[in-house]
Amino acid sequence: MASAWWPCLILALLSSLAASGFQRSPFRLLGKRSLPEGVANGIEVYSTKINSKVTSRFAHNVVTTRAVNRADTAKEVSFDVELPKTAFITNFTLTIDGVTYPGNVKEKEVAKKQYEKAVSQGKTAGLVKASGRKLEKFTVSVNVAAGSKVTFELTYEELLKRHKGKYEMYLKVQPKQLVKHFEIEVDIFEPQGISMLDAEASFITNDLLGSALTKSFSGKKGHVSFKPSLDQQRSCPTCTDSLLSGDFTITYDVNRESPGNVQIVNGYFVHFFAPQGLPVVPKNVAFVIDISGSMAGRKLEQTKEALLRILEDMKEEDYLNFILFSGDVSTWKEHLVQAMPENLQEARTFVKSMEDKGMTNINDGLLRGISMLNKAREEHRVPERSTSIVIMLTDGDANVGESRPEKIQENVRNAIGGKFPLYNLGFGNNLNYNFLENMALENHGFARRIYEDSDADLQLQGFYEEVANPLLTGVEMEYPENAILDLTQNTYQHFYDGSEIVVAGRLVDEDMNSFKADVKGHGATNDLTFTEEVDMKEMEKALQERDYIFGNYIERLWAYLTIEQLLEKRKNAHGEEKENLTARALDLSLKYHFVTPLTSMVVTKPEDNEDERAIADKPGEGEDSHTGEPRHVLPDQLPASSKPLLLCGRGSPLHHPNSGERRCPLLQHR
Repeated sequence: MASAWWPCLILALLSSLAASGFQRSPFRLLGKRSLPEGVANGIEVYSTKINSKVTSRFAHNVVTTRAVNRADTAKEVSFDVELPKTAFITNFTLTIDGVTYPGNVKEKEVAKKQYEKAVSQGKTAGLVKASGRKLEKFTVSVNVAAGSKVTFELTYEELLKRHKGKYEMYLKVQPKQLVKHFEIEVDIFEPQGISMLDAEASFITNDLLGSALTKSFSGKKGHVSFKPSLDQQRSCPTCTDSLLSGDFTITYDVNRESPGNVQIVNGYFVHFFAPQGLPVVPKNVAFVIDISGSMAGRKLEQTKEALLRILEDMKEEDYLNFILFSGDVSTWKEHLVQAMPENLQEARTFVKSMEDKGMTNINDGLLRGISMLNKAREEHRVPERSTSIVIMLTDGDANVGESRPEKIQENVRNAIGGKFPLYNLGFGNNLNYNFLENMALENHGFARRIYEDSDADLQLQGFYEEVANPLLTGVEMEYPENAILDLTQNTYQHFYDGSEIVVAGRLVDEDMNSFKADVKGHGATNDLTFTEEVDMKEMEKALQERDYIFGNYIERLWAYLTIEQLLEKRKNAHGEEKENLTARALDLSLKYHFVTPLTSMVVTKPEDNEDERAIADKPGEGEDSHTGEPRHVLPDQLPASSKPLLLCGRGSPLHHPNSGERRCPLLQHR
């Protein structure tokens, strides 16, 4: 599955002059006391609302902003939202003076042709993305006549992943100006019952938060509301700018009376599986670490800090070794050693002594680590009931030894032979992230980018915590034979403590009397089987009593999960197999109106009585694999006759190789 990042959202409202003499600064920031209350550059944003409805982990989110042009001339208004990377946009509408202009999801190639046609005719067209740690940017701007009102409404959906025992909605709020009606409303419905619910904000004191925030949960329902008044939004008692700039986080979990939970609605089922209280399976870890010259300085220091913390968390029944690669390969020990106190102390000394040198031999480093794990198993150096893991960290591309990505991938695949997972950590931007991700996915793991920030060591440690406690290996989810169609992934090499396995599918016969789900896996001490049985009549009766927030949520959850997994399989497929995976993912994306890497949303806008179109795409983490930088359409790349327009987000846009700009620039007359 895709790497487990959690819902997050930045809502920013920017306004700028549409006059041709206005300079091309990407953003115009507000000054203190220089503008009338709640009005920036003549634009009043009088309402901003984020409405989230979560049903059985599936989140349906609507972001609505309303503004009015208080000036006596036309103004440009820009709506800017940053979405979770794992979310799919499902709808966007723009309403001006009661007239609604919708967005339509189309096959990417069709949308691209519309975009190119608009550019060739000298019309405005935007195709831009910006992608950060957890977020993707969506922006659309529109020219609004004096006295006119505009409403922007964006809808996106996402399956929340369980992470360290909790589901998390992370909202980064940044309206840029005082908003008369600012509101976040989150309704949660969980048939298993809610066991905990919390909310906090980093940008407001607890006293102020207490009066603006309400949160409650009882039984199956939870509710969070955040409605700061104008005075609560001020950065100081007499200021006209907003202090709403930071993180707003909601966390919750559900009751787990049994290891699994099956829900069936309208012919579709979902099976959630997260057993608790099982002993941890001992693990054998090969840490394959890049110490090439490019790791010099802060990167290597942060890697050392993270490894020292990880050593503190190693359990005595675990086994480990360090494999260091630069131009050549060296190891701490000749074979895996047990994580006993004296060995861990020696490991700390070794980690502290690591020094950067030479080139980057990824191939030989990985193969040495894999060989060490294979030999430990063959020579019975590790417990029979243990599991092996390779964790590789690099900050660059292979440039010595075998340097062809496809050949390295083949070598690693053959060496692992499907026996254990590979997790790849890409440190910074100067690397081929697509290669790291494809290689990890092919070997039942995942890739994660480690960002070059002050908390890089905590990012590394946080990743390790996700895989530190395997509770089951060789997990197989089984359902009634000949009763299920279109099943999502139902086998997993590992189940880790604090996570959750989700499987969905379609029933052949909606009138069946009962439904049975079996889960088999290897535990730390014995093999285990978990069974869930559902009486269809009882479930139907219960459904009538339940207040489901939106009735087809399991079908949409199934479509979301299926598309996600098809896109992952597609990354390592070729020829006819890749074509079939692409066709299936595209059909589902269009049917369920999801903006995925195979589709784009075409937004038609009113400009001077002409139809103007802009395109929203979904970027991949590694699209610009060698720079890692966001790609932009810059003003210099547009026709001189272009009118102001920006639609960015989710894009696979034109690339300006000399641009270091990380934000989504507002395109203006020159």
